[in-house]
Amino acid sequence: MELTFVLINAVVVACIYGLIAVAVSITWSSLGLINLGYGFIFSFAGYGAYVVALYLTRMPVLVAAAGILTGALGGILMCLLVFIPLHDKPNFTTRGMIGTLAISLMGSQALLLQFGPRAKSLPELFGSKSIHIGATVLTADKIGIVVCSVAMLSFVVAWMKGSRRGLEIRAMMMNPHAASIVGIGIRKTGLYVMAVTGAMGGLAAVLLSQTYYVSPFSGLTPLIKGVSIALCGGLGSVQGAVIAAAILGLTEAVTSRYLGGQYVLITQFLVIICILIIRPRGISGLLDKGREQ
Repeated sequence: MELTFVLINAVVVACIYGLIAVAVSITWSSLGLINLGYGFIFSFAGYGAYVVALYLTRMPVLVAAAGILTGALGGILMCLLVFIPLHDKPNFTTRGMIGTLAISLMGSQALLLQFGPRAKSLPELFGSKSIHIGATVLTADKIGIVVCSVAMLSFVVAWMKGSRRGLEIRAMMMNPHAASIVGIGIRKTGLYVMAVTGAMGGLAAVLLSQTYYVSPFSGLTPLIKGVSIALCGGLGSVQGAVIAAAILGLTEAVTSRYLGGQYVLITQFLVIICILIIRPRGISGLLDKGREQ
């Protein structure tokens, strides 16, 4: 039973942080941008869901949709303020990292001024029921987190394979220079990329905030873990990010269970360091040499 409990927690953690890690990987591989603004997008989406739940409705579907749409809006803002002005400028990668981090910090301060330092809670989206499978108890929130995360990831993958915009994004992921030569608009495609990945961050915010809380800086830990998982999996590789999320999710669940939550970051970064020593480009890295220069 204890092993099952640990595995269930590992899957739940991997689903939440895996969404952000996959978003980081898609943004990097298609736009060449390491978006450090997901901390702000995460908190922004959490407050979007909170405002809807407080003033409009507590219906779970609408609260979750508000968080996802607010996350997409956060991604679009990040694109308009950072990516479009900087993408054709020298040293874009470094400038982009600094720009998204600056917007994230300023955005978090704006949320602090607007909502104050006190943490806010979201309503339960999946109810309080549970399912008993033998000696194992699956609570509704854990089942909901896994189902929603898998559904969102499946939707994004299907959209990228089956839609025109998705095919343009895949072309930019494979060869941004060639994609621009054949007429794919980098700015326009960037808006779609940032909106979709922002929506993924928004869903992660809603799923995590319903269990914990929403605060101006609640996105900091998801940002650190999401970027760490993306680096561990190999920037640009969705499959690598999923595998890394599973590994680090299991690490967090085992550490929390047997050592305590205060050791989670230590053990996770030890695992990341070991993986990067063995595979410097991550589990399935596809770093473009052209972007490294």
